[in-house]
Amino acid sequence: MDQAMYPSLTQEIAKKRAELAPEPLAAFKAFSKAVFAPGALDAKTKQLIAVAVAHVTQCPYCIKGHTQGASRAGASDAEIMEAIWVAAEMRAGGAYAHSALALQELEHLHTPR
Repeated sequence: MDQAMYPSLTQEIAKKRAELAPEPLAAFKAFSKAVFAPGALDAKTKQLIAVAVAHVTQCPYCIKGHTQGASRAGASDAEIMEAIWVAAEMRAGGAYAHSALALQELEHLHTPR
């Protein structure tokens, strides 16, 4: 296999994105800047949340970028890994919680009509 699953982010890709949809890109950048600006949560906490969410959404670029961001914001390796475990638990918890739908459907299927 000669080609990587996910291409490296390059200046060419960034330029093409900007050429094809400049307004949405500008809006997204402004939104991102506003979200990660100082507020009720500090930068480290916001980046740890982003690391966790990136693992749930399974975005490799977000995982790399926000892991770097969390580290730069002062998060320890252990804090980053713990955030990842929180994400894993939440994803697994969602599957477990939704089993109620399957159980309800099975009950409906097995109820004589």
